[in-house]
Amino acid sequence: MTARVLVVGAAGKMGRAVQDAAVGREDVKIAGTVDQGDDVAAALAGCDVYIDFSTPAATLAAARAAIGAKRAAIIGTTGLGADAEPLFAELAKVAPVVVAANFSLGVNLMLGLVRQAARALGPAWDAEVVETHHKAKRDAPSGTALAIARSIAAGHGVDYDSVKRHTRDGDVGPRPRGEIGVATLRGGDVVGEHVAYFFGEHERIEIAHRATSRGIFATGALVAAAWAVGKPPGRYTMLDVLGLPS
Repeated sequence: MTARVLVVGAAGKMGRAVQDAAVGREDVKIAGTVDQGDDVAAALAGCDVYIDFSTPAATLAAARAAIGAKRAAIIGTTGLGADAEPLFAELAKVAPVVVAANFSLGVNLMLGLVRQAARALGPAWDAEVVETHHKAKRDAPSGTALAIARSIAAGHGVDYDSVKRHTRDGDVGPRPRGEIGVATLRGGDVVGEHVAYFFGEHERIEIAHRATSRGIFATGALVAAAWAVGKPPGRYTMLDVLGLPS
């Protein structure tokens, strides 16, 4: 079966990358595209699933339309506020929904690896995440960096918000046991780099992923789109798509 895909935010960098990555694939085809001002509800009628790498406002509008259309959703928009989660939950009642901070297959493997490392090493090993992106990226830390940090917290069996540290400035005192730090770097045209550090006594472990093309995110989103069509309604992750334990 070939999944008919609607691209939301088609004129953006990721929207164009999704369209380019779909060329020649047999599991998906681009059935439509929409941008700001277009009728999303009408476009959804001619597709099985939509892929959204647009803006927070456009993503909320598309999700509202998808609830009525009962269409599967692949959502990679970053910088979403708290109002997005209840809406995604409503959509997940009627359609499969895959939300990911990063659709790279490599990054999602990294999420599984850092959780396993954190579980094995425990909070006695200091965990830090460093992310680097191009100078035009607006949100910080990146959604992927937060996903990595949350995977570490899950490995430790703790609530991430209770142990996170996103900024260090001035006399912050000694690093508390179990703290998970996230540092942000911005510059040039870096597509995306993420490194998870585990610092022990006299040794350290680094688990890293470096992207050199946005095409990897587009390819992963298309894999997710093909996978989602026909699945029961619910909220899924890329770990589900890849068949990895979540």
